[in-house]
Amino acid sequence: QVRIEESGGGLVQAGGSLRLSCAVSGSQINAMGWYRQAPGEQREFVAGIMRSASTHYADSVKGRFTISRDNAKHTAYLQMNNLKPEDTAVYYCNYRRPFTPVTWSTPSGYWGQGTQVTVSS
Repeated sequence: QVRIEESGGGLVQAGGSLRLSCAVSGSQINAMGWYRQAPGEQREFVAGIMRSASTHYADSVKGRFTISRDNAKHTAYLQMNNLKPEDTAVYYCNYRRPFTPVTWSTPSGYWGQGTQVTVSS
């Protein structure tokens, strides 16, 4: 059974930083990513990292957010710098099923419970 545990959300002022963590257990190493959902909005892709460690980012976070992974811990991280009020959302960790194609614009796979990130102006 796949289990996903997220941590690291919180309240921060604009320009500040936060780091989110996502630990996966019960399955092998595969692509992982982060999505977010603001109130009244659809869930949107933020960042993804493949097994090979190649990374992908939404245009809105390029240059500010960095996704990384520690395969030994089966954990992915999202370092968020220079946060803006429009980054406020619930952030969800996403773990992709092994041996399935990964298209970041199409959410699929397993999800964490979500962690709130609030950026005040």
